[in-house]
Amino acid sequence: MGGPAAVRRTRGAFGRKLAQGWKAAKKNKVSYLFAAPYMLLFFTFTALPVLVSLVLGFTSFNLLEAPMFVGMDNYIRLFLGDDIFVKAIGNTFLMAVMVGPIGYAMCLVFAWLINELPRAWRTFLTLIFYAPSISGNIYLVWGVLFNKDAYGYANALLLRYNFISTPILWFENPEYMLGLVVLVALWTSVGTSFLSFIAGLQGIDRSLYEAAAVDGIRNRWQELWYVTLPSMKPQLMFGAVMSITGAFSSGAIVTALCGMPSVDYAAHTIVNHLEDYGSVRFEMGYASAIATVLFLIMIGSNKLVQKLLSKVGE
Repeated sequence: MGGPAAVRRTRGAFGRKLAQGWKAAKKNKVSYLFAAPYMLLFFTFTALPVLVSLVLGFTSFNLLEAPMFVGMDNYIRLFLGDDIFVKAIGNTFLMAVMVGPIGYAMCLVFAWLINELPRAWRTFLTLIFYAPSISGNIYLVWGVLFNKDAYGYANALLLRYNFISTPILWFENPEYMLGLVVLVALWTSVGTSFLSFIAGLQGIDRSLYEAAAVDGIRNRWQELWYVTLPSMKPQLMFGAVMSITGAFSSGAIVTALCGMPSVDYAAHTIVNHLEDYGSVRFEMGYASAIATVLFLIMIGSNKLVQKLLSKVGE
């Protein structure tokens, strides 16, 4: 059947590609040397921990004893024996569906509108919209607004106009908790994606709009769909990745506002579950399995978004 010959051809093709790659590496060795520090840091602090986590997900490991291989036990326990994790998945997807697309759309719309303003106004409003995402006191502000006693602004206003008779425990009542967390997450979502969209809009060649007008583009919506968005696909993809990452990793907001864990796990997310088992219980094998599931969810979401963005302008 030509088996040995096929193997030799495959080996020969692989050897030629390897030789070509080595030749290209020697030709561009200066570029590789400049990239080496970043690649070393990226591998050490990003890629390697991910690989280690994937391996530890199949073990039982408590940081004191050597890891013990347990196969799929951690994953079976996650999906069949951990009701809190199932609830955390539901809360995480709910937040991701609400915060991800809405926050992404907010960033794009705000960037588009601000880009039409004069330079001075554009600079000022960019700072105003971006500030909440980098402010270290943002959780303090929302904590004061929705303080659980009568001194909180929301409670004070509702009590003043007799909408309620007693103060509401906003971040301790499961009825309001998740909604407020989503609201805060949306408020802080106008961040890096917003700046990337501003940069993308600023980098579009103005002659493209003139050419589009000649080709029959007659209104701003057609201009947006057929010229603006296709011209900034790299920024759109970067913003999508950042929005997905932020939406699925919004555990810090829950911890800061609702505590760890939240009452009845009403706002518990996958990241909170990961912190619980990794930083509190030190069940690192189980925590690694949780991290692996979250990683796969993010990868799948990114692939889906890539397919959707590839249709922009068609």
